[in-house]
Amino acid sequence: MSSFENLRIVDNFYQTSLFFPMPTVVISTLCEDGSTTLGPYSLVQPYYVAGKDFYAMLLCCRNSSNTAQNILRNGKCAINFVDDKPATFKECVKLSWPGDKPEDKMPNCKFRLEKSLLEEETGEVRPMVLSDAIQSIECTWVRTLDNAQDDQPGQLNGYEPPYHDFNGITSQFGAHFILKVERILMKKPYHDAIINGVKSGDFPPLPVDYGYRDSKNFWFHRKKKMRAELLPMREASLESVRYAADRADDTIKFTDDALKMVLNVPRVFLPLVLKGCVDWAKENGVEIIDATHMKTINDKRAEEKKKK
Repeated sequence: MSSFENLRIVDNFYQTSLFFPMPTVVISTLCEDGSTTLGPYSLVQPYYVAGKDFYAMLLCCRNSSNTAQNILRNGKCAINFVDDKPATFKECVKLSWPGDKPEDKMPNCKFRLEKSLLEEETGEVRPMVLSDAIQSIECTWVRTLDNAQDDQPGQLNGYEPPYHDFNGITSQFGAHFILKVERILMKKPYHDAIINGVKSGDFPPLPVDYGYRDSKNFWFHRKKKMRAELLPMREASLESVRYAADRADDTIKFTDDALKMVLNVPRVFLPLVLKGCVDWAKENGVEIIDATHMKTINDKRAEEKKKK
């Protein structure tokens, strides 16, 4: 006999039929008049994380929302991660009422805004980002995916079919947006922690919410002390790493001392690491990668990470 009870699946099942932990973010978009408006969201997640020409996030939202209409119009947004103070979450809830127009809700908004770093660099008009955010992701909608390039704003009472599968207008009232990550912006203490090594006390106070679970309340959870759990160390044998290295390229070779420096790399990531080493060797006229070269490659990666 099952130890579970069967719960009916209904619309917005992630809120009404599950306890589903999600992030709390505030998405900024550009209105027709060039002003920035804000909308809180939880249905955001990484989408392209490796192996593509770019990195991407996925946003799911109502297609009639200010956010969706603005992205359909100009394709630009910033995903702002806010702190877990009750006053911050209260401000998010204030901004969340469906149908409120930007000119109605923004004058009373307490969040501070500042010019986009991408706009400062390129001169392209972008949505402003939250000065109060812990981190922000500046994004551009990849409208050509799933042939969504012809989707237009303006249908506030629902869109007629046909619908796309995963990008653009995906149902009568729904939309999904694959958002290219242009910039990741982060406040200095957390930026420095990622670059220098994160410790328990370095994690930012990001809230987790459980969606709109009843007719009265939004519920969220504040950050508590982080707990570390050591990763299992599964050191590969030199022979198995040599097998992968010999197949990484037909001209570039590795010494044993060089390969010993990647023994702890998880097997699933090893081909990517070796390919990066091969690319470096070809760029620098090296035919046999030794331990000194490997240290140079690792130092180069560390410097590139700092720049990002």
